[in-house]
Amino acid sequence: MTQPIPLGRSGITPHLVLNHASAAIDFYKAAFGAVEHCRMPGPDGRLMHAEMTIGDSLFMLADDFPEYCEGASRSAKTLGGTPVGLHRYVADCDAAVKQATDAGATVLVPPQDMFWGDRYAVVVDPFGHQWALATHIKDLTPEEMMAGMNSAFQQS
Repeated sequence: MTQPIPLGRSGITPHLVLNHASAAIDFYKAAFGAVEHCRMPGPDGRLMHAEMTIGDSLFMLADDFPEYCEGASRSAKTLGGTPVGLHRYVADCDAAVKQATDAGATVLVPPQDMFWGDRYAVVVDPFGHQWALATHIKDLTPEEMMAGMNSAFQQS
């Protein structure tokens, strides 16, 4: 019997719209160790749909098709930025940032220890999407995080 929610598809699945989705697939493999599962090119070669995983997290991607999806979806490059960030926990934040920048990402926030207990950085991929990379380094109570936040904002 067909399941209404396919196996491994519960929760939220990011769907990235890009310019040059095929190049993005290559970048995500090199930068984040992503694994490609499928790609469906349209008649003109642009990708109508592709699926990848990073670790056990599935995400989908496609090229920007303004002629078919008027107002519905646009790439971060087309919009001049994105309000959505992707967050990924990794074993070594600094190594993950280096891997991403070696593949072509740009550092937006360099790796640093943060008041909430993570070593944290943000990179922007060549397609305009922001990726936060974090390594959890210290367990803190909510009260300790609030105190750390207050201290951090008093210093800025």
